Amino acid sequence: MEISAAGRLKVRITAADVGKRVSVRRLGEPGAAGEKFTDTVGVLTSWDDGVLLITRKSGETVRIPESSLVAGKVVPARRPTTTPQGGAPRHVTTAPARRRGPAATYAELARVAARAWRPVESERLGDWELRAASGFTRRANSVLPLGGPGLPLDEALAAVRRWYGERGLPAYVQTATGAEGTQEMLCAELERRGWVREVTAELWTGALAPVHDRAGGSGEDAVVLSRTADEAWLARYRRKGVSEVALKVLGSGPSVWFATVPGEGGDAPAAIGRCVVDGRWASFAAVEVDPARRRQGLASAVMAALARQALAEGASAAWLQVETHNAGARALYAGMGFTPHHAYHHYRAPDPVTESGTSRTAAR
Repeated sequence: MEISAAGRLKVRITAADVGKRVSVRRLGEPGAAGEKFTDTVGVLTSWDDGVLLITRKSGETVRIPESSLVAGKVVPARRPTTTPQGGAPRHVTTAPARRRGPAATYAELARVAARAWRPVESERLGDWELRAASGFTRRANSVLPLGGPGLPLDEALAAVRRWYGERGLPAYVQTATGAEGTQEMLCAELERRGWVREVTAELWTGALAPVHDRAGGSGEDAVVLSRTADEAWLARYRRKGVSEVALKVLGSGPSVWFATVPGEGGDAPAAIGRCVVDGRWASFAAVEVDPARRRQGLASAVMAALARQALAEGASAAWLQVETHNAGARALYAGMGFTPHHAYHHYRAPDPVTESGTSRTAAR
């Protein structure tokens, strides 16, 4: 917290700091048990009518009455590590280069993630990409807004709704929070306009070599790699009834690999996984295990085999997406050295409203 020369806490933020990352301390709710003060860190997304709205890394929005503020300051943006002239680099590490964790901006990761899960159809709206794939996954059927749309926001959102409406699809916008350059302000604007957040997940990153080293074991030899998702692989994939459009999305990416641990006696595979190698990055997805074969190291073996292939192609960093409530997956990935980079969300457009004020969905 910001403290004056006299030792007093100071509020050093104003409404002019909307859009910046801030740290504030406020008095606890009157009569509430617990700490006298509550600290909140996040992006200040509005300051109107005596109320501050701060969006945390998770995407949660916190309402704070101005009257309860005790202290507050703008959090400086992170700066890259520099090497002092004539001196040694700061934060020196002795770990081999192939084992260091990756550094990446949100924009870099967002573009890499988009290339690993391509839509069947896309169109540009300024720096926004409108993506469609007949409804197969929200990621392939949502707007990726990396920059401005080239129009006032309301006009851009109207154009988005028309574009998806022409394809018989609901309009979604994919946003991110919690890292430098993410879209807390856009999230706040969407919520003000009635867009509803339906899904929140996280993108995690880690060094690639430890994924192989920590996950490797005898089970890795049983993993079969292929360039295509065959019928056996699809039999284990949790999205049943995969269409031709879905196969195109699954097969999209610079260098795509599918991993399979064969089942017994012609059964569906015991485990599967998917990896896309894109320059220094390798992504992991669709890691699924037969419920009867869980806790046998099969997920680790699948990831180890895919990591070995990605290392052979020159990748050094890895990323994956994990749902916030999937405790098992989070524990597995944390054990391989992955850590959260940012949260991402899918906002759905509100239902159209008739002249009577009733939504068309509700009227049907």
